Amino acid sequence: MLIRDEQEMRRLGARLIAACEHGGVITLNGELGTGKTTLVRGALEAEGVSGGVRSPTYTLVEYYPLERFAVAHFDLYRLADAEELEYLGYRDYLNPQTLCLIEWPQRAAEYLQAIDLEIEIDYDPDGRRVELTPKSDWGHELVSRLNLPV
Repeated sequence: MLIRDEQEMRRLGARLIAACEHGGVITLNGELGTGKTTLVRGALEAEGVSGGVRSPTYTLVEYYPLERFAVAHFDLYRLADAEELEYLGYRDYLNPQTLCLIEWPQRAAEYLQAIDLEIEIDYDPDGRRVELTPKSDWGHELVSRLNLPV
């Protein structure tokens, strides 16, 4: 699907989190500046998070306890070694009460086994091209609820 601007990317994030009835793992792939954090920002703002949603580039993870479930926003861009994910307690976030949104998942691919949905964001002359690839039954349910082209 084509996303033309920042507001559309935020709306996609809002629609995505609205479709989630519990936690899971969603990865966000794309080059620098394609809108991964903007999508997450839209999702969190739709759930009432205010005060600025930052990319956890230096902290690697930001945790947001929300009303329906929590969101763990990972940015693995600066991950020096995939094993660092273990030190962050990544496995502790893998539960039905936590939605993990993971930017730069390729930096720790061997540790990310339980992915429900992959989101690929690429540059396009008219904005951004977004592709959703379900990787689990729940991922298929999400895409179905979004009613978007896959």
